[in-house]
Amino acid sequence: MAETFDKKLLQILICPVSSGELSYDEKKQELISENAGLAFPIRNGIPIMLPTEARKIKIK
Repeated sequence: MAETFDKKLLQILICPVSSGELSYDEKKQELISENAGLAFPIRNGIPIMLPTEARKIKIK
């Protein structure tokens, strides 16, 4: 049984690279840092905020 991400965490979490805001991509289960161009995975409801675990993304 997969746990879901608690969206309330977006109020306190910041990007560990840019110290900027994060947005939640529910479909991909990731936290997005547009400032850093990174997507941090969410596994079993827990955001993995390690830069080494993030994937690089293109910002529109």
